[in-house]
Amino acid sequence: MIATALKSRNHPILAHLVPMRRCNLSCTYCNEFDDFSKPVPTALVLRRLELLAALGTSAVTLSGGEPLLHPLLDEMIRCIRRHGMLAELITNGYLLTPERIRRLNDAGLDHLQISIDNVVPDEVSKKSLKVLDRKLQWLAENAEFDVNINSVLGSSIRHPEDALTIANRAGELGFQSTVGLIHDGSGQLRKLDHHQRKVFQVISNLRKPFYDSALYTRFYENLIEGRPNDWHCRAGSRYLYICEDGLVHYCSQQRGYPGIPLEEYTRENLEREYHLVKPCAPYCTIPCVQRVAMVDEFREAPRQAFARFFSARGDNGQISCDLPTSIRALAWLFLPPDRRNWRHCLTSAFTRTALLCLRVK
Repeated sequence: MIATALKSRNHPILAHLVPMRRCNLSCTYCNEFDDFSKPVPTALVLRRLELLAALGTSAVTLSGGEPLLHPLLDEMIRCIRRHGMLAELITNGYLLTPERIRRLNDAGLDHLQISIDNVVPDEVSKKSLKVLDRKLQWLAENAEFDVNINSVLGSSIRHPEDALTIANRAGELGFQSTVGLIHDGSGQLRKLDHHQRKVFQVISNLRKPFYDSALYTRFYENLIEGRPNDWHCRAGSRYLYICEDGLVHYCSQQRGYPGIPLEEYTRENLEREYHLVKPCAPYCTIPCVQRVAMVDEFREAPRQAFARFFSARGDNGQISCDLPTSIRALAWLFLPPDRRNWRHCLTSAFTRTALLCLRVK
């Protein structure tokens, strides 16, 4: 997926599709659910998946509401995989059982994320570790797909240290973990206090894949201090959010823009939105949109992107760049030097070989 995304910018990397707006919970900070909507007809969802595949989409995330409430969710996952796209699922986890997890395996799910907000349920959120820990154990025992546990920090969360407890439990079970920042109704930052920032720093120092570390460095280190980020949001082009009505939006928090039916969405729309500046970008806290933008930052200026992704601010305020060993090795193999020499031929050969092995045309 990443190789295809790096080779061309003329297709979406990730699409977020809602097959069910209704949710079995009612977290007070969430604006992405209702308690009455019926499932989107399966034929409509499958048609939307065909349209996304025709646009060249690399991965599709099914969310809601609560997508596990849809009776034919597995058929949608199979459709995603038949079209050669990665299938991802965001769920609150309440409906998971060993049998349901095995059905997700059989359908071909690639990745699942559960958001857990606290250790003990309260009036803000019932997505607690106390309630969901047994579900996590079932996932550890049965899931053949990758699992990520996402905790959150922000004004609605009573005990910030719960996020660290959740991240540690995810690690004990062999799962990846991330931490998100609670945003307002337009996806904008709600500034963290001193205690919340300290908890975030501890979590960000836990062992994690380099792409999560890069995300934290590129975006979150500014946001937790209330500083804006300088970046170009590619929503509407490289990232699409398709609501239950089949309309394309920038993201879950910018519904209504551009608000074009997916049936009518063309490559001209993708091109326009790729270049369009979104005024909400500087204080945005939507990580899926930010991850997608990082791909294009690297594609357009890889060395400068590495400097942003792996920078570190010292005690004196000076910023330095410290690339992980694995990234240094990849950069040496695939990035040609500034001056033309024998390594130009070497990196070109490595790149052609890698694309051939990954079957990227």
